[in-house]
Amino acid sequence: MAREHIVTYIGKVSDGRHVVRHPDGRLELQEDQTDWARLDALTEEQLERVIADDPDWAEFKDIDWATVEVKPFVAKQAISIRLDPDVLEFFKKDGPGYQGRINAVLRHYMAEKKKAG
Repeated sequence: MAREHIVTYIGKVSDGRHVVRHPDGRLELQEDQTDWARLDALTEEQLERVIADDPDWAEFKDIDWATVEVKPFVAKQAISIRLDPDVLEFFKKDGPGYQGRINAVLRHYMAEKKKAG
């Protein structure tokens, strides 16, 4: 199975292009590929049908998007950290983005500690 290549939207530049960050940290300017005229022409019913037919949407359909917190991109701070070899190997085994996965685990730990008081 092919690995996904997910980019992160960073922002839009004045000429209409946008900046994305690749999993390897590389930034790239991209042209907008959205057919806005076609999208604007869809009725609400048609749009709901298109969404329902998208297999990638299945895992997201039950999310209450009104409660989703959107966080702006904040540049990470480079540090040096010592990890046990097996811990590092565990996070690296899924390929690029292992530092982000480590950060996500630490963020979850931090949130749980804050909840606990």
